Amino acid sequence: MDLIEQTREFVSGLLEGEPSTHDISHIERVEKLCLRIRETEGGDLQVLQLAALLHDAGIVREHQEGGNHAVYSAEIARQFLAERGLEENMVEHVASCILTHRFSRGMQAETIEAMILQDADRLDALGAVGIFRSLVSMGALRALKSTIGTIKETSMNAYTEDPFDGFYDYMQRKPFRIMERLNTRTARDIAEQRLRIMHLYLEELRSELE
Repeated sequence: MDLIEQTREFVSGLLEGEPSTHDISHIERVEKLCLRIRETEGGDLQVLQLAALLHDAGIVREHQEGGNHAVYSAEIARQFLAERGLEENMVEHVASCILTHRFSRGMQAETIEAMILQDADRLDALGAVGIFRSLVSMGALRALKSTIGTIKETSMNAYTEDPFDGFYDYMQRKPFRIMERLNTRTARDIAEQRLRIMHLYLEELRSELE
């Protein structure tokens, strides 16, 4: 089994039972988006795939302890890849991509691979999939708060008394701000279509609620 498939299997095990929307299906969608963007934007294939597969490896720890899953994921990536003999400079390149991927932290990507990972992760929050993920994630965060008391400080809109208010607030704070924070032309082209779907959905939702 090559390193990519070893990594896929490792991450799949880590995220088994992950209660929100950072599961293996999200990971593999981000991986596919990275590869799609790379076709026109370039970048190192191995670094991109490894970073995509490992970028949320620490999410379960974040659910349990709080903190920043990007930091946890980079730590996991360093240990996992070093144990499998990947060159140190490649390990650090992958880890640096992971450290800067989060939208809510606003960190600057320094390499084309890090830019592409940021873009791919943000694109998975858009369109029909993005709507589905946001609603599932809100439900999961509310459940985690009520069962084990964990509160995600970067997602306070999940805990509003009226879930519709929280959903509208989330849409304004993240999806509709993503376009201005994408790095590549390819990602912006994909985002345009996905944002059209989200605007249509919100128009219908408001109409039905009224």
